[in-house]
Amino acid sequence: MVKSDHKNIPFNDVTLSFLFWSFVKIGATSFGGFMALVSVVQKELVKKKPVIEDHLLLDAISIASVLPGPMAFNVIAYIGYTLRGLKGALISMLAILLPSFIFMIILSYLYLEYGQLTLLNNFFKGVLPAVSAIIVAVAFNMSKKHIKDYKQVLISLLAIAAILSVKSVFIPVIIIASSGVVGVLIYKHTLKPEPIIIPLKVEYKHAFKYFILVLIIISLCIGVVLPSVTTGDVYDSVIITKELMITFSSISVTLFGGGYVIIPAMQEIIVDGLQWLSNKEFVDAIALGQLTPGPIFISATFIGYKVGGFIGAITATLAVFIPPACIMILFSEFINKIKNTPIVKAAFKGLRPAVIGMILAAAYTISKSYPVNYFSVIIFLIVLVASINYKIDVIYLIPISGISGILFYNFFLEI
Repeated sequence: MVKSDHKNIPFNDVTLSFLFWSFVKIGATSFGGFMALVSVVQKELVKKKPVIEDHLLLDAISIASVLPGPMAFNVIAYIGYTLRGLKGALISMLAILLPSFIFMIILSYLYLEYGQLTLLNNFFKGVLPAVSAIIVAVAFNMSKKHIKDYKQVLISLLAIAAILSVKSVFIPVIIIASSGVVGVLIYKHTLKPEPIIIPLKVEYKHAFKYFILVLIIISLCIGVVLPSVTTGDVYDSVIITKELMITFSSISVTLFGGGYVIIPAMQEIIVDGLQWLSNKEFVDAIALGQLTPGPIFISATFIGYKVGGFIGAITATLAVFIPPACIMILFSEFINKIKNTPIVKAAFKGLRPAVIGMILAAAYTISKSYPVNYFSVIIFLIVLVASINYKIDVIYLIPISGISGILFYNFFLEI
């Protein structure tokens, strides 16, 4: 039987049900963006229920960093595909989106009806220090295994410095590319090739072709067939759906660097060009995306809901996430075939410390999103110790931190 990335667990023992419920849980507790989601994945699937190892997660981040679209979602697609092929990818993608989609639909309704979500803002102020601590804990645990010499320490430190000092949408790509080259130059001659183990059945490769065909057929139906046979309100609805699909899929496959990079491009298209939202509504949509767990790109759900109701929300969400995930899966097939060659192994020995540095830098970046006071410092330290020393599950740490934020900012500050 073919083994999974973790030495004790066969791929066939990683059930689709396990993937679904694991990623639903991860999607419901991963506040704070890309690296926060990665940190929860590491705690759940590497430490708590080990079906993958750290290096697969780091490799997925490396690949996602040089491809377009939402990096966190692409990492999930890669993991699901690696573990259970196409079915695993589809189940994992659906599961990771489900909690944040439901949250965003509820928040969109409340926002459009009432306009104020103060309680949730205070919940978020409690969650973010905890998220920073979880990210630091994950980076610490990964570094013990993947940073072995002073050269890798230097690569990691340079990655941190680059992320924090250079403000460019291309900096993640530059870091990944340069650290990979450095890895090849330093480690190529120290490594030997290993047998290539690809855990995918041939049938999945053919199934993927059919999946792409289905997407094309659906696109044609939305873009050509339905408008030709519908009239009135139905016709208008179909036109809006088509525009949402084209707009968000185009954005997602042409932008590199993750969720924060999409904001100015989306603003120019959605606010200035199409005028679907006012500038204030757009800013609030981004804020709501920050307040929900899961990928930051989930702000597309709010925009779709505002423009086209529930169907519009579904369309915008799928359009912004699915196309780049398909690119990620196709690319992962190529990587699986060459990843055990000396050159690629050496490249990843340079890439992994750089990714760990990027993860640590994300903790600092998130810390600038919440008030730094004695409350946030206490939350950070408690969660850090709880994560490193006591391995307490994020499903407890995140809600408790959020409730603490509500109590502190709503009540104690007023006393």
